[in-house]
Amino acid sequence: MAAKNLDELNEMMMPFAKLLGIRLTRAEPDLFEAEMEVRDDMCTLPAILHGGALMAFADTLGGIGAFANMGPDNKGTATIESKTNFIAAAPAGTTVIGRCTPLHKGRRTHVWQTRIETQEGKLVGLVTQTQLMT
Repeated sequence: MAAKNLDELNEMMMPFAKLLGIRLTRAEPDLFEAEMEVRDDMCTLPAILHGGALMAFADTLGGIGAFANMGPDNKGTATIESKTNFIAAAPAGTTVIGRCTPLHKGRRTHVWQTRIETQEGKLVGLVTQTQLMT
């Protein structure tokens, strides 16, 4: 793993991810997990997680996965495609858990899939994204 350990990855978290309150809880080469509390300021009406916040959560995890798996010739990574299936609502006050795994780890692109669930295991969303390895 080109990256860092769990503490280092949390320390280097992007400012927007910090704003969302994303906390990485597991970091392995083929599995990245994080938690995010659904706050009122992240919701639509009625008080359920906004789709953009769900997508940003998943995008953060996929980016971390690609970053952590960069090869020696890579300098960075950027999302070039993302597809989201919204399955169920996550109400304000709940915590969602994202589990991100690779579908493909190539030299120039990676494809990561993130399952977002409630703490009770109810599927909220499924996101597949492609990362360009620069």
